[in-house]
Formats: sequence, C-alpha cells, structure tokens
Amino acid sequence: MMTLAMNLSYKRFLQICLICLSLSVSGLAVAQSRGLPDFVELAEKQSPSVVNISTVQNNRGRATSNGMPMDPTDPAYEIFRRFFPQAPGNGQPQQENRSLGSGFIITPDGYVMTNAHVIDGADEVTVKLLDKREFRAKVIGADKRTDVALLKIDANGLPAVKLGDSASLKPGEWVVAIGSPFGFEHSVTAGIVSAKGRALPQENYVPFIQTDVAINPGNSGGPLFNLRGEVVGINSQIFSRSGGFMGISFAIPIDLAMDIQQQLRSKGRASHGRMGVSIQEVTREVAEAFGLPKSGGALVNSVEPNGPAARAGIEPGDVILKFDGKAITVSSDLPRMVGALKPGTKSQVEIWRKGQVRTVSVTIGEFQEDRVASNKPPGRGVGEATNSRLGIAVSDLTAEQKQQMRLNAGILVVDIRPGSRIDLRPGDIILAVTAKGDTQDVRSVQQFNQIIAQMDAKAPATLLIRRSNVQIFVPIPQAQPAQPGLR
Repeated sequence: MMTLAMNLSYKRFLQICLICLSLSVSGLAVAQSRGLPDFVELAEKQSPSVVNISTVQNNRGRATSNGMPMDPTDPAYEIFRRFFPQAPGNGQPQQENRSLGSGFIITPDGYVMTNAHVIDGADEVTVKLLDKREFRAKVIGADKRTDVALLKIDANGLPAVKLGDSASLKPGEWVVAIGSPFGFEHSVTAGIVSAKGRALPQENYVPFIQTDVAINPGNSGGPLFNLRGEVVGINSQIFSRSGGFMGISFAIPIDLAMDIQQQLRSKGRASHGRMGVSIQEVTREVAEAFGLPKSGGALVNSVEPNGPAARAGIEPGDVILKFDGKAITVSSDLPRMVGALKPGTKSQVEIWRKGQVRTVSVTIGEFQEDRVASNKPPGRGVGEATNSRLGIAVSDLTAEQKQQMRLNAGILVVDIRPGSRIDLRPGDIILAVTAKGDTQDVRSVQQFNQIIAQMDAKAPATLLIRRSNVQIFVPIPQAQPAQPGLR
C-alpha cells in the first residue's frame, strides 16, 4: 500500500511539473511575440522631417553670470544660455556665438517649429536638413511663455511630420525623440511617458509631458514621437544636477504648441488670457483655516487693482474651486486654463468665501509684459512689541511707510525669535489673520496681539502677509502638546 501511494504521489508530482513547464513555455512565447518596440522603421521614416538649427548672435563680449567668458562650442553652453541670465556686454569687440538646437518641419512649404529659447536673441538662424541642405530661416514669431517658436525657410516639397494627439497620451506609453544632442545630428533616443500635466517653476502656462527619454543640450526644439510616428510633443527642458541627462525630461504638448504656432503665423505673436490674481497652493493647514472640507483649489493672495478679477468681485482670501466648470485640483491648473483663453472671453469662476460657495463671471484680460517688483524691504517701524506665541517681534508701520507701500493697514515683522516655527522673515508685512473661515484685517500691533491671544491655540489659522510686493498666506503652526515627563 505504501508503494502504491508513493507511485501515485510521484505521478501527481510529474503532472504538476508538466503543467508548470507548459505554462512557462506559453508565457515565454507570448512575451517573445510581443517583444520590445522596433524603432527602426519609425527612425527611417521620421528622421527626414527633423532639422538641425544653428544660430549666430552678434554681441559685445557676452559672458556668463559670473563674468567668465564662455566658448559657444562647449557642451554646457546651451544649458547656461537656457537657465542662467546672461551678463550685459562689457564693451569688448563683437563676437559670433553659435548655438545648436533641433526642430521639425510641419508643412511641405517650409514652416519649422522649435523652442523659443533655441533662437532667442539670434541675429541669424540656419536650418540644416538630413540631406545636408542648409537654409537661412526667417523667424515668424516666438512665444517665451510657452517656449514655442515658428520659422520659415524658402523650400518646397519638404517631408513634414504627422501630428498626433498629446491629450490621448498615457503614462507608460513608449515615445521616441530625434534631435541633435551636443551637435550629434539625428540621434534617436527612446523611453516612456512618466507623467502628464507637470507644472514647473515659472512655467505655469504649459502642462508638460514628463518622460525618461534621454534628452541633452541640443535636443531642445526637437520632436517627441509616439509609436505611430506622430509628433506628440516638443522636447523643451531637462532636470539635471550635472548638466546632462538624469532620467527626467519635459516636452510641450503638441496640441498646445500647434495653437501657439497658428497665432504666431497669423499675427506674429501669441496672446494669453489673464485674470489679474496672484495665487498659491491650498495645503491641508490652509484648507482647515479657511473652513474648506478638503485641500484643493487656488488660494487668491492678491488681486490686481482694476484687473479682470477685481472687476468681477474676487478678493484676497477667496479660494477658486472651479473655472468654467472644471475643478482646480492644484493651483497650477488655473494659469493654464486662463492662459488658453482668448482675451475678452467670459468665464464662470466658482469660489469659496467665508464658508460659502459663490459663482462670479470674469471677463478675461490679456497678459502684458512682466513687471519687475521691488525687493527693497521697508525700514523699521514704530512701537515694537513681541508676540510670544508666534515667536516674532512686530511693530506698527509709520504713515510714511504706509504711503510708500500704498497700504491702509498692516504691521511690520522686525525679528524672528529663536525656536519660532512660523515661516516669516524680517521685513514681511502682516495684513490679516484668518481662522475658522473668518478674516480680520490687522491695523496695529496691539490689535494683532489681541487677535492671537483670543484664538484657540489648536485651531488652524493663517496670516496674510506681503513679501517683496507679493502677497501670500502663511499657516500659523498649531500648539504642540506637551511631552509626558518633560518640563
């Protein structure tokens, strides 16, 4: 009986092994049938539509921001040119600086798209094709806010790219870049879409496509293809600590880029809608202070006088929840939504104010050139006092200071005491306190200290402050519970 049982067990074991082997072979066959993408055909068909772009700048002793002259042939030149401000000329003899970038042909009659930063400040732009022909290009227009530029060369019958739908891209999808990294023309690199709708500092008008495609200086302005050989983006920026590829690169969605190029072609410039507000993220602490059920939206910290938002009745402290029926998940959603609209468009804005949801109608204005704000801090005020709970020293503003800064109220932060956990700096102006959805303007040090003293130490609250001509909300740290056994 024991032998029979052992034989049956052995046969069962063999059956299980055969089944596992069969499944393994089947899985291997499926994996082999799928395989990795073959980029050969895509590269052969699309490379003729990709161009190399070189520029010439006539300048007087252009230098890097630290004053050191830089060789334009240095691989790091484009990085410095893109991300660091150039020092003014120092009167030395004129030089010719050549930079390299990429682009792609969008029409057979010679329209070419690239990045605005590739041709920024250029006196001459040359477009070089795969067949080695070179053409002097005319700059039709460039839009620095979206980093899109449109060129025109005098040629016909050119191989134009096929345009795809960047909105249909999904994270994990394969994409291919063709460009001229460090001047190596028509280099092909591949990767996947890492994320969509990325917002970058100072780049609020572009919902960038993040990829892990190898992008280096010289790839800027080149196309990003999907596996169907359609352009879905324009490679624009990299995130790097070394100046080279580190697995994070960003592309401008082609849907947005084509809208901008159409404006550039028709009128030589692109217009962007604006509301005339300054906003910040709604964190959990800010949401609790304003009585919001959850974090999200865009907190208005200042409103431009007589601007579109001011005329619509929007005030500092309002939280914009929806724009034209679309929810604002993060604050960076709002500039993109507004910027995509034509000036004069009427939009419905849903806001949260003092515990209630309201809807206002805003007529969108047009974005003008950036204004440089003064960073000069105000002088010391009068009537200095310390708020021990917040760990700050504050003083009343003089009449002269109020007139200079055009303020009717507010107090000056003079000093931050050691151990203070609040994110304030000397020179900040405290304008208002918000707690449990109620906002009180700050008119004097005495009144401010009374407000803080009467507040529940565990209740979420924020301060509206003015810093370098910009208003922001700063959460007040909640009181920490005493640690047992410690005094």
